[in-house]
Amino acid sequence: MLVQIKEWLNHPLFTFNERVITVVEVLAVPLWLAVSVWLAHALIAKLGKKLRNADKDPNLVHLIQRLLYILALAVIFITTLSMLNVPITAFAFLSGAIAIGFGFGAQNIINNFISGWILMGEKPIRIGDFLEVEGVKGVVEEINTRSTRVRRVDGVHMLIPNSKLLENTVINWTLRDRLIRGVVSVGVAYGSDCQTVKQLMLDVTNAQQETLTEDGKTPQVYFQEFGDNALVFEVYFWINSHVEGGLRLVASNIRFALNEAFNTQGIVVAFPQRDVHIDGEIRLTQPKS
Repeated sequence: MLVQIKEWLNHPLFTFNERVITVVEVLAVPLWLAVSVWLAHALIAKLGKKLRNADKDPNLVHLIQRLLYILALAVIFITTLSMLNVPITAFAFLSGAIAIGFGFGAQNIINNFISGWILMGEKPIRIGDFLEVEGVKGVVEEINTRSTRVRRVDGVHMLIPNSKLLENTVINWTLRDRLIRGVVSVGVAYGSDCQTVKQLMLDVTNAQQETLTEDGKTPQVYFQEFGDNALVFEVYFWINSHVEGGLRLVASNIRFALNEAFNTQGIVVAFPQRDVHIDGEIRLTQPKS
């Protein structure tokens, strides 16, 4: 039985490059590819997990994994050619011709590929950053060699070509730190005590746990303008946040608290009003019964 299996495995199938290819060699190549790719993926993933557990920069870990993947694929490819007894020089000529044609037809892909390596190397955008691109806001989840995956504030995932992140204006809210400034505007009726309004806005804003009170980041209230229907005040405050929802939540809490404080102090939040002046005589008549 073993002899028959051995004879079957050594049975010649065809001749390639003046070399007889047997059944075992045909089976060995796909088996080698499957095992080597799986093993490389498992080892690189294990290394990445170990580095993350060691509190290494996730962007650096991602870059190292990408480099190791490319190196592993190159080694597997060269080894496969050696198993097939394909000379590297002959393949180099063929690959050069393919590369020229591929370069003309895939300029955008190559541009995004190079842009991806620039993003991972220079780190103008990192995993976990909060971005605003063409009015769309979201958190960077992954930087790949072709595109960057961003999770929008509404939970939808968006794939942005890497070249777009380098060529267009991108607002990175968390490039240097996670400090975000917010503002809440309110208009009070004419005749309100401005100093009381200012103090209430400061007290309410400082009472929020998220607002910062350190030097240079303390809440500030400004008398913005004499509006058409109201005295307009604005309070500026700083918080530590990496998502837009954090700023919205704090601003909402401030508005709730201001409404309660104004009601307690009898301060009226203004609303549009119009005075109508009628020129001429108004005559009231009683309908005939």
